[in-house]
Amino acid sequence: MKYFAGIDIGSTAIKISIANEDKNLVGHKITASGSMFYKYAHETLETLCGEIGIDKEDITYIVATGYGRKIFKEADENISEITANAIGARAASKEHSDEIKTIINIGGQDSKAISLDEEGNVTNFAMNDRCAAGTGKFLDACAMNLEILVEELGEKHFASTGTPLSINSTCAVFAESEIIGLLGNSHSVEDIVCGVHYSIAKRIVKLVKRVGVKDGIYFDGGPALNSGLVNAIENELSKKIFIPKFPQITTSYGAAIIGVDSYNYENNDLTLN
Repeated sequence: MKYFAGIDIGSTAIKISIANEDKNLVGHKITASGSMFYKYAHETLETLCGEIGIDKEDITYIVATGYGRKIFKEADENISEITANAIGARAASKEHSDEIKTIINIGGQDSKAISLDEEGNVTNFAMNDRCAAGTGKFLDACAMNLEILVEELGEKHFASTGTPLSINSTCAVFAESEIIGLLGNSHSVEDIVCGVHYSIAKRIVKLVKRVGVKDGIYFDGGPALNSGLVNAIENELSKKIFIPKFPQITTSYGAAIIGVDSYNYENNDLTLN
């Protein structure tokens, strides 16, 4: 059995997926990026191989993607995260793969909207990477200011009993100041969390409209685990969105699948020659 690794080195997390030659996911691991991307990526890959019972030398082909893809010199190939995300989304959604036409991805420092055609090819995309507002880091900062865990945000959202509070700043720093001001004015943590989610949702909807709103919406990235944010985006779009079982690894899984195709193409080409 041959194994293929997809390594997605992001600004806040390293995600690695290993697929077999049939493109089935056999293992994945997520660790913090830290300050030494290269070292941590190698350590994460080695740990993951140990967990699934193979050696690093058993990896036939490695594809790197994401923010730090160029630093992983041992990769056989590095590709754009847009392409890897699109391929991974359709693979992760399995029986619903043909229905996926729009991808929403929220990462640590940016957010993206990707439009796909009937065959799953990327036809358009939009990205917001100018400010942390509307990203995973913004959610982390909000949770810290509210003195709760990020994992509690979804629960707090659904406990809100009022109208979602308006948070208008497009800059993460000013938005944090707004949140502190709302706390000072005796607004509840629950209502503030709900307001934060809706402020992010409104930004995401603007991105999606730039590429064209289509049915079959897939949401990935760490913030997709936040049920409150999912609820806010669905309400703003007036559409149901699909959340995969492991939303953080969609792009690394797509990279692993690309590795299978690249390896097969190269070896078929060699055989023909």
